[in-house]
Amino acid sequence: MLEAINETISYIKKETQLHPDTAIILGTGLGKIAEEIEAEVSIPYEKIPHFPVSTVQGHDGKMIIGKYAGKEVIVLKGRFHYYEGYSMQEVTFPIRALKFLGIKNLFISNAAGGMNPEFEIGDVMFINDHINLMPNPLIGKHFPEFGARFPDMSDVYNRILIEKALEVAARQQLNAHTGTYVGVTGPTLETPKEYEYIRIIGGDAVGMSTVPEAIIAHQMGMTIFAISVITDLGIPGKIEKLTHEMVQQAAEKVTPKLVKVIEEIIAGI
Repeated sequence: MLEAINETISYIKKETQLHPDTAIILGTGLGKIAEEIEAEVSIPYEKIPHFPVSTVQGHDGKMIIGKYAGKEVIVLKGRFHYYEGYSMQEVTFPIRALKFLGIKNLFISNAAGGMNPEFEIGDVMFINDHINLMPNPLIGKHFPEFGARFPDMSDVYNRILIEKALEVAARQQLNAHTGTYVGVTGPTLETPKEYEYIRIIGGDAVGMSTVPEAIIAHQMGMTIFAISVITDLGIPGKIEKLTHEMVQQAAEKVTPKLVKVIEEIIAGI
């Protein structure tokens, strides 16, 4: 894997003169955030050695390198999921590459179903913990260059950035919460009893991404800030039939305010 990472970062470095230390992963329906980037270069994933290719509607599959909020950043417009048939090592390979490119701060966004009765569609949740119901991406051969074999997971999501985000969200009149994100494999959306189960075990929101990326980023020593946009509800009496298009539309509606939150946080790093 180390050889593959070196080939990946060698290619990317030839495409840019910038040296970003912050990266943003854009989830379903949040691709429009990339329009705020003053791009130096935009690279389709298929051109990057060893990068997977996004196959999901709403995930364009581009690496954008440029400036945002006065900082040099890398934006991954589109991510990779276990349900697409990729291994966990393939899903998280870009995170490994980002670290070796010099990324210290990782911002992760996703669209999620909310089980917390205080949540409404269009709210956001700043993730302060997670429950992993997917295969762990650290299973397999260990490379000391990546970090600890048994990383402590008691403090994954940066609490200072969470507090800052809550302040910005209040000014933007964006309904924001903190809570626990539960990562599941998908691609089926949850049954009513699955929502109930996930709530019982401590989940506030559920989705099919983010957790593997956060585990790898934490192992490699990155500062992590993660946001879930609540696009549907898994609350008794509020569960409705759902399509992927509905999830995209709900996420897109909140994007303008979410852009302001992310912008202020990155500007203050």
